[in-house]
Amino acid sequence: MVQVQRSPFPTSIGRFVGHLKAAITSFCLFGTLLLTNVCQMLSMVAYPFSTKIFRRLNTFCAGSWWGLGRWWTEDLYGIRPVFRGEEIPAEENAIVICNHQCMTDIVALWSLAWRKGRLGDMKFAVKDVLKYVPGVGWGMLFLDCLFLKRNWEEDEKQIHATFAKFAKFQIPLWLISFSEGTRLTRKKWEAARKFAEQRGLPAPENVLIPRTKGFAAAVTGLRHYATAVYDITIAYPQGTPSVWQLVQGRVDLFVIHVRRFPIESLPQEKEKLSDWLMGRFKEKDRLIPELLAEFPQK
Repeated sequence: MVQVQRSPFPTSIGRFVGHLKAAITSFCLFGTLLLTNVCQMLSMVAYPFSTKIFRRLNTFCAGSWWGLGRWWTEDLYGIRPVFRGEEIPAEENAIVICNHQCMTDIVALWSLAWRKGRLGDMKFAVKDVLKYVPGVGWGMLFLDCLFLKRNWEEDEKQIHATFAKFAKFQIPLWLISFSEGTRLTRKKWEAARKFAEQRGLPAPENVLIPRTKGFAAAVTGLRHYATAVYDITIAYPQGTPSVWQLVQGRVDLFVIHVRRFPIESLPQEKEKLSDWLMGRFKEKDRLIPELLAEFPQK
């Protein structure tokens, strides 16, 4: 597991300024997030008359708040997103698979989605419990996000119904899937290595083993609507940051590597789709050290 040590604040004054920046940023962003939730709730007035207008209002709300977060991190804090890999077209419907190290991964995705005209159109596959959380969870309820219980028998019907809705109503989307199912920690990494060894699989060094059923269902359900799968790998040369470290201003850059696969190039069978996804994460495992080596620490 690649470990990069994040440097501490050099002085007590620097530490105080960092905490102050974090407190102001957290207050402003969370306050505007709750205001966004209020606007989303008011959009319910449009729902009985036009679901299209309802969705456009919520896309605008999401894009505005995510756009504020992107502006805050890039333009105000000066965090630099570095893009590697392939160029992708703007405003394309796509399934997005990404490694998941920390909540800052979502901030990195904001940077890419904003540049490709899909900031307000991101749909996340997240844990069911999140829908009860004010702010983020409530907002996702209005965006046709997938809330999953991590039980395939319970989730399968909802997954297929949601994908059918995307196609039926021609809903623009980037369907974001953190296929590992959880964030990378040392404990989970050690468990993933043990699982791999027990089943004769290569033990991962920098990622976890992806869960494949949801991905196979997404490709099957959206094959005639989404036009590509984006394989995104995120790396943090200064060390994987927490959200608190991000809002303290202790992040200078993150690296986003992108590969685009036309959806018709993916296999049809679920077993082969599972193998395809496993192959992508094996590639991520090799790629992450290369991305980190490009930006050696001083």
